[in-house]
Amino acid sequence: MGQIILEHQTFSFNEILAGKWQVEAPYFKESLLFCQDWLSGKQEFFLKTSGSTGNPKEILVTRSQMEKSAKATAEFFKIPTWPLLLGCINTAMIGGKMMLVRAMEWDASIYLCQPSSDPLKEAWLQQPYDFVAMVPMQVESSLRSQEQTQFLRKIKTLIIGGATSSPKLVAEIKKARLNAFQTYGMTETVSHIALAKIESGDLIYSILPEVNIGVDDQSCLWIEAPMAQEKRLQTNDIVELVAPTSFKWLGRADFIINSGGVKIHPEIIEKQIEKIIAASLGPVNYFIIGEADEYLGQRAVLIIESELNQKKEQELLEVLKSNLNKYESPKKIYGIPSFQRTDSGKINRHETFKLCGLN
Repeated sequence: MGQIILEHQTFSFNEILAGKWQVEAPYFKESLLFCQDWLSGKQEFFLKTSGSTGNPKEILVTRSQMEKSAKATAEFFKIPTWPLLLGCINTAMIGGKMMLVRAMEWDASIYLCQPSSDPLKEAWLQQPYDFVAMVPMQVESSLRSQEQTQFLRKIKTLIIGGATSSPKLVAEIKKARLNAFQTYGMTETVSHIALAKIESGDLIYSILPEVNIGVDDQSCLWIEAPMAQEKRLQTNDIVELVAPTSFKWLGRADFIINSGGVKIHPEIIEKQIEKIIAASLGPVNYFIIGEADEYLGQRAVLIIESELNQKKEQELLEVLKSNLNKYESPKKIYGIPSFQRTDSGKINRHETFKLCGLN
């Protein structure tokens, strides 16, 4: 029953297994070759990490890990028999590959398209899906269109991963009343191990079945999960445990700024200033990072994906100063035309920082 649907071709999983398929586009060829390997029983796969906090690297994951991940997701969401899926994120990355694995493990029909920032603009992809995975940029683009927003509302379960959704996007998702979940996971856990329903209040992540969590002395999350190779995977993510099976994500330990002995969490400040930035500059991307300072060791600075004149910078600095304490308040604003991003669409803070000649 399961099949992959392209715009002008459809192949059953039995046809893919038997090699009875032929496509010209390299992207679809690589995707179908992966499916053929999976259906043939291949046990190990090399996957690329996103490189958001370091250099991208290849890691080896097992079939068992991916099977357990697909099974846990199906149990968490109570996926129906023979579901309809959309594969619109890059299958070279773990998120896209796991959509193919889910389709094969769930005996699903999956519409597969070339990755783009605006997949639902294509009429043939506008279907009443049971399960879809998107990156934040794709959701944001789709919400700009009233017609595409209607199709987003018809998706029974929408998961958003690859990067954290901005406060602005979260607010838009709530307003549009989508049944959407922010994911938490990494290549080492072959996709997500926890999900947070995007609704009123803070994002609270609930773990998948058979996953255990806890924190170390620095409040960084550790994970014990059947879909991870390591018995206990220690992360650099600072969290607040809400219950034994749920947590709030606060930020990354490797992004912490030490300013005069005061530890500053950039992601927390970024949420606090979202309305200020939007009121001053509109819908722009931005982040807080630490810049070397002779007196403080580091000082917080604000990087904005936009050109900024000196007058506007000073006005914004004054508003931020009146809303934040003296250590958290950015001491300088840098306007940059375009941020550096990883293959999965995440803003690469450190590489963007380097390009500005900052250190």
